[in-house]
Amino acid sequence: MTFTQTLHRNVQEIWAKTHHHPFITGIGTGELPEEAFIRYMKQDYIFLIEYSRLFALGVLKARDFQTMSEFSGILNETLHGEMELHRNYARKFGISCRDLEDSSPTPTNLAYTGYMLNAGQNGSLAELAAALLPCMWSYWEIGRMLKKKYPGSDAHPLYGEWVSMYASEEFGKVAQWLIKLLDSLADGKPMLELDILTDHFMTSSRFEYMFWDSVYKGDDWPV
Repeated sequence: MTFTQTLHRNVQEIWAKTHHHPFITGIGTGELPEEAFIRYMKQDYIFLIEYSRLFALGVLKARDFQTMSEFSGILNETLHGEMELHRNYARKFGISCRDLEDSSPTPTNLAYTGYMLNAGQNGSLAELAAALLPCMWSYWEIGRMLKKKYPGSDAHPLYGEWVSMYASEEFGKVAQWLIKLLDSLADGKPMLELDILTDHFMTSSRFEYMFWDSVYKGDDWPV
């Protein structure tokens, strides 16, 4: 069993709660309230800006040209592909790019992105990969799960493009590359370092659940 397979097995309880959260199932059935998705778009737009910084850190910390190139490609796709999806969705709801950019992060969003950036800036490339992988990997699983469990969900007028993007082979290839990278970086590491990587993966997985829950409920700063 590879290191990431072990991580995946150990995180199943958390991911099961995430994958079956009312926000996720609401996308699949098409019954998710529009206001919840609007909150998600605004918060995820902020999230993706900070997530992109992690890929830039990957370029910086990479020890070979191929890894640098891969992180650079993911950075470009996130900034100009994934974020364009959000801008397109925003236009459907009458939300301007300025509205997206002027949004403020919720406590959960700020804590989650801050945690990953701290791991990426102060840790090794392996720590960076372990902290950012749960988001990408779980989105890929969610996209495929929704497409299979809810036939026609990828054709929904509001949420179909979202399902299609994260269920796509293109997105899956990026997730698989990062999985393989973490396995290669973890190979031969002492147990103490593997425990650190495991903690990052588990913590980011918990933050993923908290992020979905916060945008569904509309949680924000109390004052």
